[in-house]
Amino acid sequence: MIPNTFEYHRPKTIPDALAVLTQHGDEARVIAGGHSLIPVMKQRLTDIAHLVDLQDIADLRGISVGDTIRIGAMTTQHALITHAGLSAAVPLLAEAALQIADPQVRYLGTIGGNVANGDPGNDMPGLMMCLDAAFVLSGPTGTRTIAARDFYFGAYSTERAEDEILVAIEMPRPSGGYAYEKQKRKIGDYATAAAAVQMTAVAGRVATASVAMTNLSDVPVWSAAAGAALVGTDCGPVAVNAAVAAMLEDINPGADNRGPVEFKRHVAGVVLGRAIARAFSRL
Repeated sequence: MIPNTFEYHRPKTIPDALAVLTQHGDEARVIAGGHSLIPVMKQRLTDIAHLVDLQDIADLRGISVGDTIRIGAMTTQHALITHAGLSAAVPLLAEAALQIADPQVRYLGTIGGNVANGDPGNDMPGLMMCLDAAFVLSGPTGTRTIAARDFYFGAYSTERAEDEILVAIEMPRPSGGYAYEKQKRKIGDYATAAAAVQMTAVAGRVATASVAMTNLSDVPVWSAAAGAALVGTDCGPVAVNAAVAAMLEDINPGADNRGPVEFKRHVAGVVLGRAIARAFSRL
């Protein structure tokens, strides 16, 4: 299908992009890679009069690696995989990015687009929660930062205002073991269930653990209880079962073409168990 008529804007700077959003209000939308927005426009499920393309804004790109990691919102999934410094500092990001869709999508799809639109099936929102990341938003009144764990409150509903642009993602440099496990029907599909785990250990016992789940609720789920169940353990069967049980209390999957609720809950337990085992083996 063909989208409705719209006016196309390609600003060079963040202030120029914000000016278009301010001028046209809810008639304007920003576009990053376009994998979510363009199909909706083609089906005429949304009527956008002004499309603001962020591709030419250099300040939205780039990766900075230090004690704090900063990733520009227009950084592609391919760049997450191939940036040597980032892959060494946050290997969980590259591991997850390699499981997103296919190479063609990863060359154009951006980390900002993946986290900003609030799609519960996207991989990066849960990952950002696991890594305790924060999102930097720029709007007409200035810049503010919101923790990823506070950003989502419903499917396609986030704390980002319509006149704000996600400009960067920041996170503390993680350490320890990590894993991203994802079960999906075929290459390019959303996860039936996915689990992200990041942990540290002292003397063979888990010191800290962070657990997040994808596509098992109308928002990504950071399960503090699942992480707490692993602390002080050697990730043996009893600890893993306790973490899985805690996680199952936090998710709320719905039945769809990926399977009934019972199947999704089973898969969630399996992928989390695998992620815990692999993260612990990497400590």
